[in-house]
Amino acid sequence: MADTLTESERIERGGKRINWIRSRMRLLAGVRADFERDRPFAGLSIGVSLHLEPKTAVLLEVLQAGGAAIVGTGNHGSTQDDIVAVLKAKGMQLYGKRDDDLDQHLKNVAQVVAARPDILLDNGADLVALAIKAGTVGSIRGGTEETTSGGDRLRDELAGKVPFPIIVINDSPLKQIAENRHAVGQSIVESFMRITNLMIPGRRFVVVGYGWCGRGIAQYLDALGGRVAVVETDAIKALEAALDGYRVGKIEDLAGWGEVFITATGRPGVIGEAAIARMRSGAILANSGHFPWEIDVAALRTQATGSELVDDSLERIELADGRHVVLVADGRMFNLAGREPKGNSIESMDIGFMLQALSLARVAGDSRAALVEGAQPVPADINQTIARRMVAEMGVDL
Repeated sequence: MADTLTESERIERGGKRINWIRSRMRLLAGVRADFERDRPFAGLSIGVSLHLEPKTAVLLEVLQAGGAAIVGTGNHGSTQDDIVAVLKAKGMQLYGKRDDDLDQHLKNVAQVVAARPDILLDNGADLVALAIKAGTVGSIRGGTEETTSGGDRLRDELAGKVPFPIIVINDSPLKQIAENRHAVGQSIVESFMRITNLMIPGRRFVVVGYGWCGRGIAQYLDALGGRVAVVETDAIKALEAALDGYRVGKIEDLAGWGEVFITATGRPGVIGEAAIARMRSGAILANSGHFPWEIDVAALRTQATGSELVDDSLERIELADGRHVVLVADGRMFNLAGREPKGNSIESMDIGFMLQALSLARVAGDSRAALVEGAQPVPADINQTIARRMVAEMGVDL
């Protein structure tokens, strides 16, 4: 829906939202105090491609407090305009709006790369890929990658092409447990209920992918009474899903059984034309992965005889054989690209963004010599430091 607020109204609204989030992110508050004292990013710029929402704003404030100049953009479809307005007012150089189409989003990413940042904070490896294509990698000291999808790109498509260290935040067990399993699980189920206004108990859900995010989605659906099946091609993960009590099968075999299909793989085309052809009328298709490619939306539209937007997050698509399916958020990550997005819980992102902040400081500092070129996990000492601080916040004495 169109944003009719003035710039001052956006700043006021966004500022209130950020203030609430900041007040609950106690781990980042401690990091900010350290960064204000030590200034690990003094004289350096950080190029950012990350969902621009209130929790991200707190992270960027912390990096700025550490001396960083911030130049960045959001991810496609998830930018929140009031948050961008606040951050621009703080002197950050940001590009993008919520209603940007994919072409404009890619132009925004190109503007970030053209600014020649010293360090990258990437989400989906968009900045890294474009810097390699543009031949501007020589000025980059290193960076971080937030997601499963980006880690896969770095190790597959971009393998051997990245001449600087990239710490993959998603490889941290802290992110896998706190953010991917519990926060994504909670936020996807909450977003489904809010966007569709449908009940969970008794409804048949097919979760495609049983990595950490898929585990969490299945767990939270099951806890609320959903009937859950899992599609997983990895034999060990499929065994785990079966032992966790879920029906496990191929997408083609589960397509006629499911009522709601949620993808969580990071891979393209996991729900394609053949699966859609077997689905019952009224099936709901939703994606929780970073890239809007897990549901083959192009193939779906080739089968369509018409469509109707129910609202800005739900589209009823009529098929030639008389059936219809419902597409959520145009196949984008619907807990951030759907209506009234909240995303992952504050506490989980407090952990995840502390991982980001300390990893970026490692890339910027003298100890970066211990890092290697290309994708690599979060250093063990950073994981241990954050885990100890988090359990202390929870009142656990180790």
